[in-house]
Amino acid sequence: MLARDLLEALAGGDAVSGASLARQAGVTRAAVWKQIEALRLKGVPIEAKVGGGYRLPWPTQLLDDHSIREALPPAARTSLGMLEVHWDIDSTSSELARRNPVLDDLSFVLAETQSAGRGRRGRPWLSPPGMNLYLSVLKRFDSGFAALSGLSLAVGVMVVRALEELGIRTAGLKWPNDVLAGNAKLAGILVELSGEYSGPCAAIIGVGINIRLPDSVHERAGQPVTDLADMAGGQPPDRNAVAAAVIASLSEGLLLFERQGFKAFANDYAERDLLHEQTLRILDPRGEYEAIGEGVDERGGLRVRRADGSRVTVDSAEVSVRRSAT
Repeated sequence: MLARDLLEALAGGDAVSGASLARQAGVTRAAVWKQIEALRLKGVPIEAKVGGGYRLPWPTQLLDDHSIREALPPAARTSLGMLEVHWDIDSTSSELARRNPVLDDLSFVLAETQSAGRGRRGRPWLSPPGMNLYLSVLKRFDSGFAALSGLSLAVGVMVVRALEELGIRTAGLKWPNDVLAGNAKLAGILVELSGEYSGPCAAIIGVGINIRLPDSVHERAGQPVTDLADMAGGQPPDRNAVAAAVIASLSEGLLLFERQGFKAFANDYAERDLLHEQTLRILDPRGEYEAIGEGVDERGGLRVRRADGSRVTVDSAEVSVRRSAT
């Protein structure tokens, strides 16, 4: 029995006996137990019921490329390149990077779980299977790197727009690439560029969205985190619906960014900017200081006002920003 088959058998949320699972797969109960333990190690909270049997504490939906395609609006379906769903992969972004030269524009890779998912500055992204959304998209640009200033901020707007379409209306943006609800991380964005500085070039954009986080992931996250289940009163949107909404928003938004750059997203970003008028602690190679957030400039750089009244614009490649404890 494969781990994916086992998770699919448990997806309804009802208890299923080990004997029944073994009969369905034509394997021994020991083989079932081995896969149960493998899924638990990846963060899936499979419960053992008194009297025998296993269950998930909630129903889930496995990602399905056909269901996702069918849920896309016609314009997104037309512009879409490749769409692949993997069970287990090192990283959706790494898969696109390996195949970049032969892929069509706006090609998407999704995965149920990643063994080497990563966030900003190489931080690991925890990826329990069947719980959340992990996807990456390849977008080609004729212009060079300079024309892509503010791309990660624009992608944040695209992600929040998709969530709002799904009825999740309390998310905001933390510069440069996090989606938060309150002070807890809901989603992360990672943009990696390749090609010529003056063009053409390509961006591989990774997006991870927490749909339902087990307690073990909360404990390992190292920062406050939240999920769509909590924001939706315990019943998150269907995972395939979330995937389709995000893919549709990225497909439309990236084509708009290609034509107009960050200026097409600046107003929407400002409306969702969680750092505006907040006291921040800025960490950069020149030292550490506190300042007040004053939005972003036309390139997507963070504008801040220091205690002495001086104004500084900080770049995502140089600094880390977090809310001050004061």
